[in-house]
Amino acid sequence: MKQKIVIQVEMTCDKCRSKAMSLVAATGGVDSVALAGDAKDQVVVVGDGVDSVKLTSALRKKVGPSQLLQVADAGKKKEEEKKPVITATAAVVPSYYQYYQQPANVVYEYPATGYPYGYGYQSRPDNTCTIM
Repeated sequence: MKQKIVIQVEMTCDKCRSKAMSLVAATGGVDSVALAGDAKDQVVVVGDGVDSVKLTSALRKKVGPSQLLQVADAGKKKEEEKKPVITATAAVVPSYYQYYQQPANVVYEYPATGYPYGYGYQSRPDNTCTIM
């Protein structure tokens, strides 16, 4: 079943548009890619077996802020297009929340006991220097 996916991507220049279109075209299962919208900020993808969520997150990583606007069946007739289409909208998350990670907890373990100077380093008892 072919799907028509519409993704809004923040693209300010021709280089960004080219990058977005090449990224989408390289995805498996994509049949056609087109730009839509007044500001050419929407990417229309038609394909079979395309994961829309993974495609949107890849565009976020490589191009810029993107939002999934619509996922619909591409094999519709004109009469069926007049019916309302179910659209999926994603919540916009500010970019500073996406990249924040919790610091890792580090536990320091002391060396095994039984060695006089730590990690098995044995020196002569009359020598007080542990470096040499």
